Amino acid sequence: MSEYDRIAEAIYFISNRLNSQPTLNEIAAHLNLSPFHFQRLFCRWAGVTPKRFLQVLTLERAKQLLKESKPLLEVSDSLGLSSSSRLYDHFVHLEAVTPGEYKLEGAGLTIEYAVHDTPFGKAFIAITARGICVFSFLENMEIEEHLTALNKKWPHALVHENRQRTLAVIRAMFGVEKKLDRPLSLHVTGTNFQISVWKALLQIPPATVTSYSQVATAIGRPKSARAVGLAVGANPVAFLIPCHRVIQLSGKLGGYRWGEGRKQAIHAWESARNEQPYHGIQE
Repeated sequence: MSEYDRIAEAIYFISNRLNSQPTLNEIAAHLNLSPFHFQRLFCRWAGVTPKRFLQVLTLERAKQLLKESKPLLEVSDSLGLSSSSRLYDHFVHLEAVTPGEYKLEGAGLTIEYAVHDTPFGKAFIAITARGICVFSFLENMEIEEHLTALNKKWPHALVHENRQRTLAVIRAMFGVEKKLDRPLSLHVTGTNFQISVWKALLQIPPATVTSYSQVATAIGRPKSARAVGLAVGANPVAFLIPCHRVIQLSGKLGGYRWGEGRKQAIHAWESARNEQPYHGIQE
């Protein structure tokens, strides 16, 4: 069992027992680990103790975060950001594929891909010269399915594996490398509505949350919360386009394309990283 698998199992165990607040000994016993070993493993992964992690999984904390969250338009104005540039704390830049490029079906395009370990399990990543076009945790899809999807969307592109180049991107995504001197770029395809939603998500700061209705208001479509939910679910680049930061007005995390347990893990991990940096990807 991988480190992430053990942590994921612990998260499921904790989240199903939030009312009883399980102890370190109870969680460790469920994983067939000694309390000392589990505590050390958990702290190495999350940067905080299981007790602190448990605190950030509670529904009441999610409700408080939502209550304190600022509307996305207010956040954008306060940071002096435009609608399509210098988003995500100046770290990620999203560029949509043009209609002309889409019509060419990948002619002249090179797509490099690989599968890597991340703090949240194995993930498939594909990149072009202009940025990341796919990043997906391997929850329900196998590598071959991702390659089939790429080849179907871009039948004339040159698609090949390049672990060295993609690993550099993975390290930058999860903060292992020093801060980049330029933003990470995303090169994605989507409808105009989807692109507007994904750009709005990039304005949600780490370790904070917003609601589907707040995203709808931010893009000027206040009555389209349901459509926003569909666009969030169609997000082609997990983690960097932070759909995990959108939750229900009730404070519940809601569904997640790559598993609710993983969504809980990412929330808690981001909160933990505000307290102590992560140094875990060693490929």
